[in-house]
Amino acid sequence: MNRSKPFFLLMLADFLARSAYQMGKTPLLPVFAAALGASGAFLGLIVSVSTVTGLFLKPLFGILSDRWGRRAWLLIGTAFFVFMPFLYRFIHTPEQLLLIRLAHGLATAIYGPVTLAYVAELSRGGRVAEDIGWFELARSGGYIVGPALAGWLLLSLEPAAVFTVIGFISCAVFLPVLLLPETRPKEKRKRKSVLKYVIAAIRDGGRTPAVWLTGGLEAAAFIALYTLKAFLPIYALEAGLSIALVGLYFSLGEAAHALGKPFCGRLGDRLGYRPTISLGLLLLAAALLLVSALPGGLLFFLPALLTGLAQALIFPAAKALVARGISAEHLGAGMGLIGMLQNLGKVAGPVLGGFAIAALGYAGALMLLSALLCIGAALVRRLFAPGPRRQNLIAAR
Repeated sequence: MNRSKPFFLLMLADFLARSAYQMGKTPLLPVFAAALGASGAFLGLIVSVSTVTGLFLKPLFGILSDRWGRRAWLLIGTAFFVFMPFLYRFIHTPEQLLLIRLAHGLATAIYGPVTLAYVAELSRGGRVAEDIGWFELARSGGYIVGPALAGWLLLSLEPAAVFTVIGFISCAVFLPVLLLPETRPKEKRKRKSVLKYVIAAIRDGGRTPAVWLTGGLEAAAFIALYTLKAFLPIYALEAGLSIALVGLYFSLGEAAHALGKPFCGRLGDRLGYRPTISLGLLLLAAALLLVSALPGGLLFFLPALLTGLAQALIFPAAKALVARGISAEHLGAGMGLIGMLQNLGKVAGPVLGGFAIAALGYAGALMLLSALLCIGAALVRRLFAPGPRRQNLIAAR
C-alpha cells in the first residue's frame, strides 16, 4: 500500500480516536447509565443520542472545514475527544448523562466529514474509493479494540474511572493530528461571509445528484442493517437458534465488511462507482432474503458474509462518487450531507423496521426491505446520470 505520510497519520489519529470513543459506548455507557438509575427507553435514548448530534451538524462542520481548512477542525474535533471524557466523573443523574452525550457527539460529527474530505483530497490517480476503504479499515479497527478494552477495564475500575482512562488515551490523538499538513492552500481573494458560504455550499450539494442519490441509498442500506441488528436476536430466539450464533453472525459480518473495504474500493475505482454500488445493494437484498430462509448451522452465516461484503462494496464507492461529483470547494459539505443521511438511516432503521415487522411479520419485512434495495440498485444503474456540470464524473462511472 503506497500512501503518503499524512494519510498514515490520519489513519492513526482516527484509529486512536475511534477506539477511545467506542470504549465509552459499549459496554461502558449502558452500565454507567444503569448505575445512575436510567432504564428502559431513557437508557436507549442515552445510548443513541450522540448519533442525533451528527444527524444535524455533520453538514455544517463539513462546510466550515471547506472554508477554514481540515486541520483546524480536526484539532477542534480532537479537543472534544480528549476533554469530554473527563467530565463524566462529575455526572450524577441520567439527565446530565444525556446532555453530556449530546456534547460528546460533536467529536464524531466533526471527524466524520472532515476526515473523509481530507482523504479524498489526498487521493491521486483515480483511487479515491480504495483510499477511503483503507482509511475506514483503520476506523473499523477502533470499533473492535474499543469495546474489548472497555470490558476488560470494567473488571477492575468503576465506570466513571474508565471514562477518565478514555480521556488520557484520547490525548495521544493530538500527536498525529498536529503533524498533519493542511491539504488546501489558503485563498488570497476576498471570501464570502460565513452565512453566504454556508448557503452556497448547501445549494451546491443540493444540486449535486450524487449527494442525494448515494446518501439516500446509504440511508436505505443502514435502515436494513439496523433493522437486522435490532430484531435478528429476537427472531433467532423465536426460531430456536442459539443466541451465540447471532453474536457470531454479526462478528463475521463486521469482519467481512472491514477486511473487504480496501479491495472493494479498488474494484469501485476500476469497475466504476455506480456498478459497484448496485452490486452491493443487490448482495444486501439477497442477504436479507437468506436470513429468514436458511436454517441454523454453517449456512446461517452465508448472509452474514454477504452483508459484510455488500457494505464494503457500497460505502467506499458511494463516498468516492460524491467526492468526484461535487465541486472541490464544497467537498466537506458533500461528505457532511451523506453523513447526515447515514445517521438518519441509523436512527430510523429500528423504528421503521419495527413498524414493518408489526405489519408484515419478520419475513415479510425483510422481503419488503430487499425489494426496496433492488429498486435502489436499478435507480443507480439506470436513472442517475450527471448533468452538464458533472461531465468530469468519469463518464457517469
